Amino acid sequence: MTKDNHRQQFPALANKAYFNYGGQGPLPESALQAIYEAYKRVQLGGPFSGEVGAWVVQEAMLTRRAIASELAVPAETIALTEDVTVGCNIALWGIDWKAGDHLLLSDCEHPGIVASVMELQRRFNIEVSFCPLAATLNEGSPVQVIADSLQPNTRLLVISHILWNTGQVLPLTEIVNVCHRGYEPPLTSPYQGGRQEGLSVNNNKVMVLVDAAQSVGVLPLDLIESGVDFYAFTGHKWWCGPEGLGGLYVSAAALTDLHPVFIGWRGIVTDSNAKVLGWKAGSQRYEIATSAYPLYAGLRSAIALQHEWGTVEERYAEICRLSKYLWECLSELSHVECLRTSAPEAGLVSFRLTNGMPHNQLVGLLEKQGIMVRRILNPDCVRACVHYFTTEAEIDRLVGAIAIAKFSFE
Repeated sequence: MTKDNHRQQFPALANKAYFNYGGQGPLPESALQAIYEAYKRVQLGGPFSGEVGAWVVQEAMLTRRAIASELAVPAETIALTEDVTVGCNIALWGIDWKAGDHLLLSDCEHPGIVASVMELQRRFNIEVSFCPLAATLNEGSPVQVIADSLQPNTRLLVISHILWNTGQVLPLTEIVNVCHRGYEPPLTSPYQGGRQEGLSVNNNKVMVLVDAAQSVGVLPLDLIESGVDFYAFTGHKWWCGPEGLGGLYVSAAALTDLHPVFIGWRGIVTDSNAKVLGWKAGSQRYEIATSAYPLYAGLRSAIALQHEWGTVEERYAEICRLSKYLWECLSELSHVECLRTSAPEAGLVSFRLTNGMPHNQLVGLLEKQGIMVRRILNPDCVRACVHYFTTEAEIDRLVGAIAIAKFSFE
């Protein structure tokens, strides 16, 4: 399918230059139609009938399978959730925390996740610290920073696969390997500021929870190979599915140590007398109760449409090509400074204005021209997102509008 034909599937692209895929992707017409048809089927069959009940079970199974295929994992490792934040909270609160346990997260995590961790700290008296990954955007090793930040009592690392503010892609497999080895004290003298030699090594592996809001639908993924424990994602960003539907991957190894947090009939097993017997097998135990089931068909339709354009490797290559083009064009503007000093590794391109124009003013000015970007507060910058079906003409329009905005401010 050509890019022009592909873009015609998205009504939202008809009247704007869209660069907010990292916030929410536009819904394709096929997904809209699939959702409508599913709602209609529920009403015609009877919302609480045996027929519709069986249909719901089938829809959930098909959706888990479709998602699992994208992540290269078994379907039973996928729990259907509402969004990334719900998935992260299931993992965060399902761990049996003890006072004095240590949780490590990066300094680039979303405020919603940071707030959850702060409440864990208050309620369970755990230790929390931040590792400085923001400083590794252009130099340094995020793997080494994380390794140096682990402590003997560290139980969980929380990171994003692609940092939502700067667009940095973290080397997930290498990070997981370091964490699963557990804490290893550095071999430095205490007189040089390091820990003493001879300290015992904590052989308990550190689990890894990943906020995958910006990576699912962008990167080619193989979560089994990565070894990651928990991977929380959504369908409404880079997959361009409906809002209100996401998921959580829980590895087979992590399943036994993660207790259900939100509990409802979808996650439990009962006998013929409605007596609760235990949890459902696999990650389905983390699902709760009634959801907007017609969204399942919408997400599967949106995922299928991505494959009509090309493989995930081809789509990712096009995202990188276009983000590099945008980065190069922005770098030529005298009043713009890109956060990255080299071409982006994914679809997020963050930049600053150096002429004093407030970033929110630029965002508002662009939106009046039908160009959609967003402001990021930390670090203070503007973020533009390119997808594989973004056009160079759209990028030229964005860069041209930013160039003209310089004169309107001065």
